[in-house]
Amino acid sequence: MATKPFSPTEVQKIIQFLHKPAVFLNMTDDWPGREWTLEHLALCLGEKSVCFRIGKQTEEKAPLFETECTYVKATLAEFLCWTRGSSDSSVGPFTAYPLSEYWAYADYKYLALLFQDNTAMFKGVVWSDFGYPGRDGRESTLWIGTNGANTPCHLDSYGCNLVFQVQGRKRWHLFPPEDAECLYPTRIPYEESSVFSKVLFVPRHWWHYVESIDPVTVSVNSWIEMEVDDEARVEEALTKTIVCALKTTPSLDNKDNWLNPTEEGIASHDENMQYLNLAVKACMDKISSYAESRPEFAGQSSAALKQDSLGHLKTTANNPVPSFSVSFGPHLIPVMCVADKTQKQTTANFKETSLSKDSAQVFSQNSAKPQATDTPGKEEGVRLSGGPAEDGRHSEKYSHISTNDVLDCLLHPDVITLVTQLMLDRRRELDSK
Repeated sequence: MATKPFSPTEVQKIIQFLHKPAVFLNMTDDWPGREWTLEHLALCLGEKSVCFRIGKQTEEKAPLFETECTYVKATLAEFLCWTRGSSDSSVGPFTAYPLSEYWAYADYKYLALLFQDNTAMFKGVVWSDFGYPGRDGRESTLWIGTNGANTPCHLDSYGCNLVFQVQGRKRWHLFPPEDAECLYPTRIPYEESSVFSKVLFVPRHWWHYVESIDPVTVSVNSWIEMEVDDEARVEEALTKTIVCALKTTPSLDNKDNWLNPTEEGIASHDENMQYLNLAVKACMDKISSYAESRPEFAGQSSAALKQDSLGHLKTTANNPVPSFSVSFGPHLIPVMCVADKTQKQTTANFKETSLSKDSAQVFSQNSAKPQATDTPGKEEGVRLSGGPAEDGRHSEKYSHISTNDVLDCLLHPDVITLVTQLMLDRRRELDSK
């Protein structure tokens, strides 16, 4: 077996300390999952159907949310015939969608469900090589698409993301957390934890828009939990409680398709409040446990007890985080930041990273400010007064504030973070009485 460029311990340290996207090379050469081409997976799954999201090929730059797509169930064999240009009965439900006019995407497919009758497949993905012992296909999802298939721009509330590119190429448009204001964050459509050969590492809270650029692409990913996610889970529980409370209330402007198809129904308010309380308790237990072991934290508020990327609490001063130097080279390629001198905006302009099975290619983006393709709404999007909104969420002209406008304000990441800190401080005060 060939020696890998990094040991599991080294990779885990890199992931913990690296706060920018990067591509790992030569870490998956011996993974059985390298053979998971569409043809291979079609044989493995046989007659089992999977759900495909279908969108129309278009030059339009507006985002296409999952709620705006068509969905069909088909076997991978039928999908394979469709990608090869067939249009007869062999392509099943794809007969209604000419390949030249539509793209299809089987996304978010949990391997634990797909291969529950063939558990040996789980060993095809070896995340233990990245420092996570025992983690394999059971904790992974499969993504199969055609040219043009895409995931709208979003960030993941929890953890970081490791992506194993098996077949074809995908282009990743990446934006750092500080670019949030330029990306017009929204939680409608609502989806839990989403604010809308090679392994690409996507750090915590980095925005990403992903599109397939080859006739067929196959990827496997795993979201790696981090201890710092405890507070993020409180924020997400609070977000879900607010969204469900407002969007399930009958009103004239509450008739949109606000729930993402990936969500399994709408929880009751009591269920959401129960989850919120459990998340708060888990977060407080973690903070209290660490504070008790460190006398210097005694009496400090939740806002003062920050967590670093390793999940260790730290104060704003006199508590340095252990240093670790990440060395880039032929086996670890950074996704670099490129400033566009033709633009006056100060927003960072990160390169597009194209992942392929046999080569890692990096392409420069064209503009410093993200285009509409990469954002949840156009710059003219939600207007609080005067004129029609242009983000597709309003079907007629409005001059008043809608429910979605209220949610965009209430659920702004800065607002949710502040409310979460206030909630944790309140819980701490109550517990101390």
